[in-house]
Amino acid sequence: MTSIPPLPDTAVVLGARADDWRAAVREVGRALTRSGATRSEYADRMIGVIEEFGAYVVIAPGLALAHARPGSDVRREGLAVVTLADAVPFGHPHNDPVRVVIGLAVSNAEDHVASVAQLANAFNDTGIVGRLARATTPDEVRGLLGVDAAPAGTAAGA
Repeated sequence: MTSIPPLPDTAVVLGARADDWRAAVREVGRALTRSGATRSEYADRMIGVIEEFGAYVVIAPGLALAHARPGSDVRREGLAVVTLADAVPFGHPHNDPVRVVIGLAVSNAEDHVASVAQLANAFNDTGIVGRLARATTPDEVRGLLGVDAAPAGTAAGA
């Protein structure tokens, strides 16, 4: 069974400043690239998805799940979390403004659907977005989402 990708410290940015939704998505894209999951072009594709299909990525009040289809700019599955110092509107009629942006990269469509579904389970708790927005450490973010720090078979923090 596919699980949510790990969330290394390099993929967590707390209290980021973003002037608009594009800057917020670029920030989560940089976090995915720092973690080794994607190449830098992936951020542009995530922005393109929102430009084309709208703010459907804002999946809950204050929460955006930025992603794009699998492509050559995805090196491996990856997850990133960015909390924003100041919430920004994405253009969603009910769930704006966004305080937490999660970035997801997967290498095939089946993993994409499975990872989104599993990640969505964490958000059954309506208070989780606020707790993520106030998180002060990557460990706290991982605990709230129920994800690991490092891929299986690698040393976590060693």
